[in-house]
Amino acid sequence: MAEELKVIVFALGREEYGVEVEKVKTIERMQPMTRVPKTPAFIRGVINLRGVVVPVIDLRERFGLETSEYTDNTRIIIVAVNDLEVGLIVDSANDVIDVDSDSISEAPELVGGIRAKYLRGIARIGDDRILVLLNLSEVLNRKEIIQLEHLED
Repeated sequence: MAEELKVIVFALGREEYGVEVEKVKTIERMQPMTRVPKTPAFIRGVINLRGVVVPVIDLRERFGLETSEYTDNTRIIIVAVNDLEVGLIVDSANDVIDVDSDSISEAPELVGGIRAKYLRGIARIGDDRILVLLNLSEVLNRKEIIQLEHLED
């Protein structure tokens, strides 16, 4: 019997991506960030979210996609990765859908310029919609997680 995943859908450019709802803490509007020296360029800085310092990653930069200006639709999706809260900057976040696990197939080596290791799979939604599911534990590798944990000290 197929399992259903509840997924938050967000956009980077013209592509739609998804991340499991249970990994998402909250979705925030863009807000001022404090830049942290000696961090990779894709780490935009940290925000103070209700008393918790959260590192924020620009997913476009992380995936090597063309950067764009932030707009009123830009959002920060706060996710939990290995007990660490991290913000992901996305172009927009606008939908929650159920995905049948049988509709998920393995990601090809490269999807929209993004390497397969960052992707959990590709889900077909209906006849004409494709959703790229993120593998959050790979979006941040172990070394980067350790570096981010020290930002909180």
